Amino acid sequence: MAFLESLLVAMFCWAVVFVVLIVLFAIIRAFSFAVNAFSKKTAVEPEAAAVEAAEEEFSSGSLKLKDVDEPTAAMIMAIVSDESGIPLSELIFKSIKQIAA
Repeated sequence: MAFLESLLVAMFCWAVVFVVLIVLFAIIRAFSFAVNAFSKKTAVEPEAAAVEAAEEEFSSGSLKLKDVDEPTAAMIMAIVSDESGIPLSELIFKSIKQIAA
């Protein structure tokens, strides 16, 4: 098989692959459109309410800062979370106090 014939076969194979990909893309888009057309649009509003309720659920009360500013306290909480491997949302800090000046 000559080089030009091999090149033509390769180009034909590439064209077939891209045509199949385009057809699959069109099928997926059509299916997505059909599913969205039949789904209810009111389902979005309860999701927003659930997110707000979840944010309120993660409140861990109040934090007392003694001789520490808020950015420093936030840095300390982030370091404790990172070093312990516990997510910050699962930690409860009651107070942060500076012990050395």
